[in-house]
Amino acid sequence: MNFLISQNDTTAIAIQVHFSDDMICLTLSDGREIKTPIEFYPRLAAASPAELRDFRFIGGGRGIHWEKLNEDLSVDSIIHGRRASNYPVYS
Repeated sequence: MNFLISQNDTTAIAIQVHFSDDMICLTLSDGREIKTPIEFYPRLAAASPAELRDFRFIGGGRGIHWEKLNEDLSVDSIIHGRRASNYPVYS
């Protein structure tokens, strides 16, 4: 059995963010492209295209901040598909 083990820093750094109709899309510094449903983040899902584009990277690309939307997301949480704490959960 083979295992891929990296000795390098595995911190994900975002260098680009864009949105499709239903996804938040990140490009990471290591070349990966990550897509997660925008519905996981209700404030982003309700935002206008102009509001979505009005972000800045924080923590050296480890997070994304939308001032007008009062929203901060960590790149790690997006990569792992963690939903916003105010995301409605239906059973």
